[in-house]
Amino acid sequence: MTETLTHFIGGKQISAPGALESTNPSNTQEVIAKFPDGSPEDVNKAVEAARAAFPGWSGATPEVRADVLDKVGNLIIERKDALGKLLASEEGKTLPEATGETVRAGRIFKYFAGEALRRHGQNLESVRPGVEIQTYREAVGVYGLITPWNFPIAIPAWKIAPALAFGNTVVLKPANPTPATAHALASIIHEAGAPAGVMNMILGRGIVGDALSKHPDVNGISFTGSQTVGAKVAMAAVSHQARVQMEMGGKNPLVILDDAEFDRAVQIAVDGGYFATGQRCTASSRIFVQEGIYDKLIAAVAERAKALKVGNALDPSTQMGPAVTDTQLAGNLKYVDIALKEGGRLLAGGGDALKLATPGHYMSPTLIVDTKPGDTINQEEVFGPVVSVVKIKNYEEGLALCNAGNFGLSAGIVTNSLKHARHFQRNVKAGMVMINLPTAGVDYHVPFGGTRGSSYGAREQGFAAVDFFTQIKTAYSFS
Repeated sequence: MTETLTHFIGGKQISAPGALESTNPSNTQEVIAKFPDGSPEDVNKAVEAARAAFPGWSGATPEVRADVLDKVGNLIIERKDALGKLLASEEGKTLPEATGETVRAGRIFKYFAGEALRRHGQNLESVRPGVEIQTYREAVGVYGLITPWNFPIAIPAWKIAPALAFGNTVVLKPANPTPATAHALASIIHEAGAPAGVMNMILGRGIVGDALSKHPDVNGISFTGSQTVGAKVAMAAVSHQARVQMEMGGKNPLVILDDAEFDRAVQIAVDGGYFATGQRCTASSRIFVQEGIYDKLIAAVAERAKALKVGNALDPSTQMGPAVTDTQLAGNLKYVDIALKEGGRLLAGGGDALKLATPGHYMSPTLIVDTKPGDTINQEEVFGPVVSVVKIKNYEEGLALCNAGNFGLSAGIVTNSLKHARHFQRNVKAGMVMINLPTAGVDYHVPFGGTRGSSYGAREQGFAAVDFFTQIKTAYSFS
């Protein structure tokens, strides 16, 4: 049954004509939701509501905020089955992946419920006699949050939860392919007791995000998306001196050395490259394999890739769901075609879109080997189940290739050499390093972010979130 969605402004659901639709990528004949195409005027109203709510929310005791966030987390976890099914139906990741993401979102809210009570400062001695110094953190104001479709409940959670925990108010602009999941989260936040105006949401196309970024009463923008859009968001936000935090994807390398535990290396490559349909900014999209095990490893990864069952996200036997939209699928297939024209060799997948029982955006897990470091497939983010492989002579070459290019989110190495593992950890140019683990897969209570073109501004998640969502005040007193 198709759901009709609304904006959330000032604690109320604001109806508007459902000009846009989200469809089920596993069955494109099914419309998940109809939703309004928001306007700059809608953004103005949401920001005004957030601004009006800020004094009361920031001035409340931390226990008030902690209780609301903890209740949000509890409600999400209690409803994980229904929310997971909605997420899988709308985004296309398998039901276990969708349910796991939902639980993660609940855990994030519960974590920041605790952080609301742990905001602290320092007492410092002055260089002047009789003067005492204190520092403490205070809320900043209104934050605009622009979130992607690939983690439609977890990423909004890891932006909303810290913003609210530290006393800020927010306006959320979720991605168009997954509005129903965002709407369900917004409903839970209000059900949990968030005061009117503390959490607002405007649905719609890019004009909403543009208006939010440019709004003079927005004090900070947290964005997750592409580099192209991120650059525009940053320029708009900085023009009125708003804080900016951006996550803009990755082309994450995985180095596999000759001394790696072979079966584990294969599993790491398959997990990082294909699960969640490769639609993770931390996916292992390019693999550098040392020549001694190259032929054996690519054959094993190809065999595993071919064995993965692609299908409807709600089918219990499905191991990889569809791409989120027809546009995303077309882009994936375009990159495969480019890679083959540039000299890559197809070892698994590729070809046309898969035709299954229901019409959907299905694609086979694809492995392209014998690619060159400078090939397009090794330089640009595909964001699909496409893995490219480069043969390397030694560790040093692998590290150098990892550090080439404009991305630096996550990087991994599979090796039994402590020497190489520790050297890689210290010297790879990435914000997150994985040793004998997939490049995709991070915990919610530790910092998340990259280097170079992957990230800009303060880190997200965990104890690092306080840096972006609060400002330090220094107070001097003489007695």
